[in-house]
Amino acid sequence: MAISVTSLRLRNAGFTLIELLVAIGVMALMAGLTWRGLDGIARTQERVQARADKLLTLQAGLAQWTSDLDAIQQIPGFDSMDWDGRALRLTRHTSTDLGSGLIVVAWVRRDIAGTGHWIRWQSPPVVSREQLQAAWARAAQWGQNPSEADKRLEVVLTALQEWRIFYFRGDAWSNPLSSDSAAPPGPRFGVGLGNNPTAALPIAPGATVPDGVRIVLTLPPDGPVGGTLTRDWIRPTLGGGKS
Repeated sequence: MAISVTSLRLRNAGFTLIELLVAIGVMALMAGLTWRGLDGIARTQERVQARADKLLTLQAGLAQWTSDLDAIQQIPGFDSMDWDGRALRLTRHTSTDLGSGLIVVAWVRRDIAGTGHWIRWQSPPVVSREQLQAAWARAAQWGQNPSEADKRLEVVLTALQEWRIFYFRGDAWSNPLSSDSAAPPGPRFGVGLGNNPTAALPIAPGATVPDGVRIVLTLPPDGPVGGTLTRDWIRPTLGGGKS
């Protein structure tokens, strides 16, 4: 029986093994390039989100810093604000209920795993002079050598290489350690700590609080905002304002 040349050609039509291997290799290469592109997009999105989160944390820290200074409460016989070169401590009223007592707040820069961080500490509310004295001393101890119990009361904020603080007194910015911290004599009225009327304490507004506080933060270059950031706070009761 005769077989035509045309039927042989149709029977032998198709891909050879080499052609299939080449096609599979090209498809694998395209899939790899596509995966690398998608992975790069995902990594970029993660970096952008991480930087955005760090920026929000920095903004929240600065807002909390201002809120603490705005809420400072003057208690004669106690330092309403103190800077020892390492930690800044202050007494303030609570944010929720002005009758629930006072709290002691402290800010410090501390290394964690080799990286500096800006950290805030807050005491439980206090309603007596004894509790206030204990909280004030505890804040000082936390600023130097925090215990595990005190670390549970702190909030770690943004990464921070260095920070400096200046007070505005006598129409000039100066180092707090060299500023005149003498309080004017005599309180003008009284206020209770919490709901305990026997713990009523007189208040002398502006007695130990400077007219302004300047904070200079040196931020790491790999953060959302690098370089030096300066934030000025002016005592709300100061007429005219200075910056």
